[in-house]
Amino acid sequence: MSVNTSSYQSITAEIKGKATLVAVSKIKPVQDIQALYNLGQRDFGENYVQELVDKEAQLPKDIRWHFIGHLQSNKVKFIAPFVHLIHGVDSFNLLKEINKQAAKNNRVIDCLLQVHIAQEETKFGFSGNELNELKGIDELKNIRLVGLMGMASFSDDEQKVRSEFKQLKSIFDSFSIQYPTFQTLSMGMSGDYKMAIEEGSNMIRVGSLLFGARI
Repeated sequence: MSVNTSSYQSITAEIKGKATLVAVSKIKPVQDIQALYNLGQRDFGENYVQELVDKEAQLPKDIRWHFIGHLQSNKVKFIAPFVHLIHGVDSFNLLKEINKQAAKNNRVIDCLLQVHIAQEETKFGFSGNELNELKGIDELKNIRLVGLMGMASFSDDEQKVRSEFKQLKSIFDSFSIQYPTFQTLSMGMSGDYKMAIEEGSNMIRVGSLLFGARI
């Protein structure tokens, strides 16, 4: 077992009342997830649909599963029956498919719109302008937009990362006025979650600090 119990306890104590911790458990065995569950953790994040489906079948049913990877439309149907929150929604077509599959399962699925804040081209997401131009969301009755998520640049330049977090918080604040359901700002990972919380994040995605480095 490679769960870092002391790290888990210090992070949860540090963020209590400020942010929700999503334990990023991709490519980690179910035994490690169960060990963290036994310590009280309930929110887990997975990047791959098939892996998530397999783990959901083997683990306690009160786990809140977050899909945090890049989700393809043709895979939505596999997680629609149980997923708690889909983080990286980066197109209107994907929203429509989530809505369709949620309706088939008699569910309303919570979603976060992914905003492209990093200066790296490889990151997915809407720009601020594209968010403002999204039309037809109100017609999708089986999804609920509950906030935004974003990933800062993978950089040692603290000023750059902080400015990207500030940018996302500003977009979030302006949308919160328009959408009362906007309660969640998911930003910050193992290396930058403290800064993200300082800049307004209330949900962080932490993996390596909890489970050790991935092979």
